Amino acid sequence: MILSVANKYEIQIGTISQANFDWLSSKNYAGWVLFADENTAELCLPRIEEFLPEDTPVIVVPEGELNKNLETCQDMWEDLFAAGVGRRWCAICLGGGVLEDMAGFVSSTYKRGIDFLQIPTTLLSMVDSSVGGKLGIDFNQVKNSIGVFNDPIAVWIDPVFLETLPLREIRSGYGEIIKHGLIADRDQWDKIKTITDLSTVDWETIIPSSVNIKREIVLEDPFEKGLRKALNFGHTIGHAIESYWLETDLRLFHGEAVAAGMIMESWLSTQLEALSSDELREITDYCLSMYGHQSIPEDSLPELLALMQQDKKNEDHRVNFTLLSAAGKARINATAEEELIVEAIRYYNGLAHA
Repeated sequence: MILSVANKYEIQIGTISQANFDWLSSKNYAGWVLFADENTAELCLPRIEEFLPEDTPVIVVPEGELNKNLETCQDMWEDLFAAGVGRRWCAICLGGGVLEDMAGFVSSTYKRGIDFLQIPTTLLSMVDSSVGGKLGIDFNQVKNSIGVFNDPIAVWIDPVFLETLPLREIRSGYGEIIKHGLIADRDQWDKIKTITDLSTVDWETIIPSSVNIKREIVLEDPFEKGLRKALNFGHTIGHAIESYWLETDLRLFHGEAVAAGMIMESWLSTQLEALSSDELREITDYCLSMYGHQSIPEDSLPELLALMQQDKKNEDHRVNFTLLSAAGKARINATAEEELIVEAIRYYNGLAHA
């Protein structure tokens, strides 16, 4: 399957083959360089290595959100210089969302920008970060606070890479699939809420539907001025708790934090929008069944609120949310007072004893 993004680039969903790299060769770049992280270099690179020229430089970076920072970017820029990469080269980004965000950002700023191609290897990156051209790194404990908008020349999504992932990584990516249904497609939500075992899912049918939801939103609002903010459902609180626990033993993966965020922001939706109590219970029960529960300490609330205040979507010092008026229908640019946000967190904490 091939999906076009505003005639700028194409998203291919299917097996990566020699034909893909023949297309890349036809663009007559001066050279290719490949970015991978420690895991994808071992588990994913062998699946495409036969298609690469033997002299292709491979730059391997540390994996994980903790390394999505300026220090790692500096190492990557230095490696590009050391490899002799010029402005007429193309970077191939082979990895999950962290690697793609960072490698795309590094490529977009190296010598004022070189082309890059994304090959997402996690479910999260396939359905979310590889679509839409948002690139960046974490700074001052705020996720994705330094970055750019820039499109790749292509995105090649091959579900075979999901075979390299532990179930927790699959579950993390699935959080974004849940979100896509809740903000834009009630029928999709009705289908996925019946899924109970992620090890038996036919991803080749689920991935295209989820990618297309994000693609259509990005086409309408490429620079997040309006509708694209719908994609932030679950992320305002979710990003805050993800950042809060990032450097601890209680660290949550992105999709796990977003799932908790969707529960809390669904509760806010019942207070500020028209989301019904029945739909809140349905969303709450499903997210708990798939992700479990991790209570948020009361003494963390001031820090969490401060992190939410730093969210780049905010305007006029008000915390900005995307909420639901119903399952499948989002409303952007909603705001909530701190007292109500605290109540949402306490609603979530109360579920541990429900």
